[in-house]
Formats: sequence, structure tokens, C-alpha cells
Amino acid sequence: MLGAMQRRACLITLGAVGAGAVVPTHALQLAAPPPLRFPADFGSHPDTRTEWWYITGSLQSGTRLFGFQITFFRSATGIAADHPSRFAAAQLVFAHAALTDLEGRKLRHDQRIARAGFGVAEAAVGDTRLRLRDWQLERQPLERSGSNAAAHDRYRVNVASRDAGFAFELALTADAPPLLQGEAGLSRKGPAPADTSRYYSRPQLAVQGSLVLDGRTLALSGGRAWLDHEWSDAFLPAGAVGWDWIGINLADGGALTAFRLRRADGSSVYAGGSHRGADGRVRNFASDEVRFVPGRQWRSAASGANYPVQWQVETPAGRHRVEALLDAQELDSRSGTGAVYWEGLSDLFDAANARVGRGYLEMTGYAGTLRI
Repeated sequence: MLGAMQRRACLITLGAVGAGAVVPTHALQLAAPPPLRFPADFGSHPDTRTEWWYITGSLQSGTRLFGFQITFFRSATGIAADHPSRFAAAQLVFAHAALTDLEGRKLRHDQRIARAGFGVAEAAVGDTRLRLRDWQLERQPLERSGSNAAAHDRYRVNVASRDAGFAFELALTADAPPLLQGEAGLSRKGPAPADTSRYYSRPQLAVQGSLVLDGRTLALSGGRAWLDHEWSDAFLPAGAVGWDWIGINLADGGALTAFRLRRADGSSVYAGGSHRGADGRVRNFASDEVRFVPGRQWRSAASGANYPVQWQVETPAGRHRVEALLDAQELDSRSGTGAVYWEGLSDLFDAANARVGRGYLEMTGYAGTLRI
């Protein structure tokens, strides 16, 4: 959403847009929305309120392990696209980037925001092509033959942060078709009919490229990534203050997604997720089949929020323990999208305490109610 909203997870407060903005109602809220179609649905959906492309993963450079995140958000302001002023901001583009340096025990983070257009920011319709100044994300279909040719894609990512001292230039290669979350890509986020998003994932992306850390270029010897793309008019159901989400690349080649929308008292409003096996078979989870049980807590000195950095997550795919590889992975984006949240590289363990996967854990709404 970011996972659950996956992804996410847009984490956008639209106070900067203006309290009087009118957001269009989209066909997501109809009983039978159209099926997802690719490559068109790889691109932007500007008639919806909020959308994001969320990439997380691990980078290996020799013996050093890093976590990374890059997210592009598109947000409709409610201003008509045909407004007579060319400076009217019908769409805003936000971006977050982060790097977790496990050896240095440090999280680095940067963010940007701009109105779409003027050659500065773009969220293209028709395919994945995002740009915010010199930060870029673009999908490039790979030429392959055979019945599964459409499953092979490469995503190019370029991010450079002078202030935070990091940059990465990555090629992320997919060799399987998009994983449609929920009911053929319609992901339910609450009990009401309108509590839905359109949502697909690209797990098990092979990573190649380079990482620059404080001016020093590090060649990458491997890595694995996960992409979520999600769009909707409404993500948080009534009573929810935030969410907990995991997107885990499994060691056997499969993928595990689990999320829940959470009340202030820690109880669940709604939950979901999926498991795609190494054989490609997908099992989507009903709300009552997913359970998050918090474990060890970490308290942020910056925000005062308490985050469970260990979880027990129960799904039809089994009972697992999620454990953060670094406690201090809180991101403060109040100068950009307005949210304080936690997301970071984490490992997944089975009931026998064997590590069976690695991916990202995201937690929102712990430092205050999330407003999207």
C-alpha cells in the first residue's frame, strides 16, 4: 500500500493544495471497474486523486548491504486541466528517496516537490515515465520472444541527493508479469464499497547499477527490489489512522504482501495481502485471514513515536516474524508531503527461525493520524 497502499503509501497531505479543492470521483468506486490493461496502466491516472510508484529493495556491494527506496507521487489538486492560467497546478509531483547504510547505522533521506509541467516534473500517461528535475523512473520493455514476452521489463532509476550525500543509478529487471493485488487489481482497503484502490506489484526485480556514497562510487554485486503502483480517490477507511505493510521477496522466488489499516488503539479496521509462489500461483488473502501482532518497540527521539520494529504476521502463507535490520529508519517528510513515517529494510523468518525472505516494512500513523 505503499504497500498496503503501497504502498506503499502515498503519505500526502493536501493542505498545500488548498482547502477548497474539489477532487473528481473516479470509476474505482463503481461495482465493476474495468480490468487493468498493460502497458497503459503502467502510466499515470490523472483523473484519480492520489497515485504512487513505490520501489524498495536491497543493494549489495561486496560485503556491505544497503536498503533503498524511491517513490514518485502524483496528486490531483482539483484545479481543472483546462484552467486559463498556464501556471495553475492541476497536478503536483512529489518524490522521496532514502538509503539505509547498515554498516554505518545511518538512514539518509531526501525529498522534492513541483507542479507538473514546464519541463520540470512529469507523470506520463500510457507508460511508466516519471521525472522530477533530475530524478527519473522509466520502464523499458525488453525484446523477448515467446508467450511470456510481455513479462520482461526493465525499470531505469536515477536519483542524486547532494544534501544527503548519496546517489544511485539502477536497472531493475522483471521476468514475471505484474502481480495483481486483490480482485484482479482491485484492492479493498475497508468495509465500504468506496474503500478501494487499483494496485499491482512487480516483486523479485533483479538489481544492477551503481551507488555513490559521500562521493565514492560503489559497484553493486547484486540486489533485489519490489515495485508497487497504486492509485485511488480514497485510501483510509473511516476510523483508520494509518497502516502497517510488508512487501517481501521470498528466498524461493515467491512474494509475500500483507497489510492492515489500523485504528488509534492498535486494532485493525481492514487487512489484506497476497502470496505468489515460485510457481506463479497467486493466493489473495481475505481481511480476516491476516493478523499483525506487534513485538519489540523502538522509540524515535525525533518524533516521540513508538514503532514496533518486530512483528509476528499471520497469513494463509504461514506464521512469520518480521524484523527490522536497523531500528532507526524513520523518515520525516513534513517539509514535503507532510508526514512522519517508518519504512525500512527487514528480514522475514519462518516458524523454525530460518530467514526466508527480505524486503520492506512500512508503518504510518504512529507519529499522528495520517491525512491523505
